[in-house]
Amino acid sequence: MFKKILIANRGEIALRVICACKELGIRTVAIYSEADRNSLPVRFADEAICIGPPQLAHSYLNIPGVISAAEIANVEAIHPGYGLLAENANFAEVCEMSGIKFIGPRPEVTRLMGEKEKARSAMKKAGVPILPGSDGIVASDGEALEWAKQVGFPVIVKASAGGGGRGMRIVRNEEELPGLFKAAQAEAAGAFGNGDLYMEKYVEHPRHIEFQVLADEHGSVVSLGERECSIQRRHQKLLEESPSTQVTPELRDQIGAVLCKSLAAIGYWNAGTIEFLMDQDRKLHFIEMNTRIQVEHPVTEMVTDVDLVKSQIMIAAGAKMEDVLHGPIVHRGHSIECRINAEHPEKFTPSAGKITAFHPPGGTGVRVDTAAYAEGVIPPYYDSLIAKLIVRAKDRDEACSRMARALEMFIVEGVYTTIPLHRKILADPDFRAGKFDTGFIERFLAKNGKV
Repeated sequence: MFKKILIANRGEIALRVICACKELGIRTVAIYSEADRNSLPVRFADEAICIGPPQLAHSYLNIPGVISAAEIANVEAIHPGYGLLAENANFAEVCEMSGIKFIGPRPEVTRLMGEKEKARSAMKKAGVPILPGSDGIVASDGEALEWAKQVGFPVIVKASAGGGGRGMRIVRNEEELPGLFKAAQAEAAGAFGNGDLYMEKYVEHPRHIEFQVLADEHGSVVSLGERECSIQRRHQKLLEESPSTQVTPELRDQIGAVLCKSLAAIGYWNAGTIEFLMDQDRKLHFIEMNTRIQVEHPVTEMVTDVDLVKSQIMIAAGAKMEDVLHGPIVHRGHSIECRINAEHPEKFTPSAGKITAFHPPGGTGVRVDTAAYAEGVIPPYYDSLIAKLIVRAKDRDEACSRMARALEMFIVEGVYTTIPLHRKILADPDFRAGKFDTGFIERFLAKNGKV
């Protein structure tokens, strides 16, 4: 096992990794920007190193600075968390060349899965179900039109290097294709430095389902089941749960088996998440893979009793799957997670500032992952996530009631938060009945007006 790990991240995920390391008896090194000097990861890590000013490019995304901190602290491994450098294959390569273990997959696999069109081709070859679409990059709007005629409108053009909904356009007819294609291309080039696009059949009213996997470095891959992630706004998830009401045990086992086989074939290891769209016939279609721990990983932990972050660390240290899991995966009950952001609940604009009061809820089956505290500051430079509120119960109805109770008891003052929005969602009859898709929030906001 490693003796010392550097956490190349901030906020609640940095604190989450510190917790896992403490339970494994591993010393931790936190890195921080000047804006995070008084953060809880800095307080609870065994060592902390300032790596620069608040701006991401000069601190958390500064690869030479992160590696220098790791070398100064004499760590054996780096955990990247999620976001920031977590899916940066170049960073993983630099870690490798510096003799530091990157807690994640191999750089070449990260690179393969990071280019969505290549990932799509790899999954298709391995037998994972995908949507009809182009055989690779579409070079022009004329070529896009040819594919659209084959696939049938509506279609969606997507950035190969994309994420977060950028470089993506839904095209419903031939006339609007040239303009939307050029707009997606320009947005992708500006956001990712890569304007390559590919095309898929557009699924109307889909659900967003993702599968969690763990893979060791000895060829063993296991599926830990699915998460329902359809409650999202502009492709940003707001609420997740596990299991999905739409995934049968048979479908869960079928997709899990295909994923385990396909990921073993490409030499994948560590944690990973494979995302799908589910159509109205309950068929799943691959859309992308995230080669890291997910923000919503706690809902899987709650229903499987598997600590995914500890599993990541053990796998990176060379452990075999049987020593990581100690038995088969068993799902118990239902779990829901709400992402509590420092945002205006009606305008969705960031709300930086000092937290004047902070009281997280507790009680049976309630978990709060956060690095926030009373008198702490939400800086304006980073993601607006304050906390992840997670509940577990015997079934979905009880989980919804428990989450509603926990939201009511969650006090955050000094900044706006999305707690009022989440409370409204939990009270919505369609949500309670499980009648929703990825367009739920837009319909919900139109129906409810101001939150």
